[in-house]
Amino acid sequence: MKCGLTEASLAEVCSLVTDGTHDTPKRVPSGFPLIKAKEIVTGQIDFSSCDQISETEHRKVIARSKPEFGDTLFTHIGASLGAAAYVNTTREFSIKNIALFKPNPAVIDARYLYYVVVSPEFQSLAIGRKTGSAQPFLGLNQLRGHRIHYHRDLLIQSRIAGILSAYDELIENSQRRIKILEAMARALYREWFVHFRFPGHESVPRVPSPLGEIPQGWEVRKLGDLCTLAKDAYRDSHHSEFPLLDLARMPSRTLAPQETGKPSELTTSRIVFQQGDTLFGAIRCYLHKVVVMHYSGVTNTSVLVLRPKRALFRSLLAVIASDADTIRWAETHSTGTKMPVINWGVFQKMPTPIPSQALAQEYERLAGPMLDEIGALATQIQNLRRTRDLLLPRLLSGQIDVANLADPVAA
Repeated sequence: MKCGLTEASLAEVCSLVTDGTHDTPKRVPSGFPLIKAKEIVTGQIDFSSCDQISETEHRKVIARSKPEFGDTLFTHIGASLGAAAYVNTTREFSIKNIALFKPNPAVIDARYLYYVVVSPEFQSLAIGRKTGSAQPFLGLNQLRGHRIHYHRDLLIQSRIAGILSAYDELIENSQRRIKILEAMARALYREWFVHFRFPGHESVPRVPSPLGEIPQGWEVRKLGDLCTLAKDAYRDSHHSEFPLLDLARMPSRTLAPQETGKPSELTTSRIVFQQGDTLFGAIRCYLHKVVVMHYSGVTNTSVLVLRPKRALFRSLLAVIASDADTIRWAETHSTGTKMPVINWGVFQKMPTPIPSQALAQEYERLAGPMLDEIGALATQIQNLRRTRDLLLPRLLSGQIDVANLADPVAA
């Protein structure tokens, strides 16, 4: 084996390969997080909206599989088969329908194991299972017996993990900044347009409206008065090089798109969006897929492309569309049982308080730069991911020699 690489089964480099519960523990309002496949997002564990279970149920689950700092989680059932996350928290939680890999520290570096799992070589195992299967599945025995190539030298492993994790740390920093900016834009929106505590509100009387009292000079209109539904046709000759952001790639609960594909991956129902549009996932609105676009691209007709009628409505439209109250309204007015969908003909009628032009302009002046920075950070994240993903297989295969690099400095 070249470049100091060796081969072993996953079970031989791990002290434990197991998985979480396959039952459905009863949810409680407050307790221990239960992490499922949908909470494994771009290499991280999303605790923000996961189910909570009781301590009794939690103890039952972790008796079989207790996630700890340094473990790797791997989704081995369902559509997200292959999604992985590195456990970088000491927080206690349980897992459901997720495999757990505990590295043997005498054999393999914890971070290095995670990068082996997300490498193209390991991921090919998941891709093969997804093909032609309605409910793809990788059994624990298949995972335990899967052969991996890895560097024998723990120091080399640590150096490789250090290089790749530096990219991930930059990505995480940008993601944290995005969350802060989104929280600022949402807080300002709710303060001004929900609670009506905008600058000078003390001197503005309230008047009756279909939505209750609103400031004098405001109007209760419809969402369709802020925006139009864009259905720009896709043409290969013009748009084949545009990035694809279809419903499947749209993230949940963030305005920042971060993963794109190629239009050729879709063969039908393609439409074009423009910079400044807001994309709203129309199917299963409760997934909360709403993003504001800082570039032009291609999506599918499962997404509503909302185009502001005036430039001063850009930020206001994005934040209204992604607000929890709007998501609930759209969910309530959706039709269909298995795949509920909100129709634009209905959605455009959602009652919406429209402020004075001066206040809309002031919100755009303050929130617009926040959304612009969110877009810039999202682009930065995409570029960092591309670079990391190019380096990863070359580092793991030994094509890039790290033997003479300085040892990683402990944080």
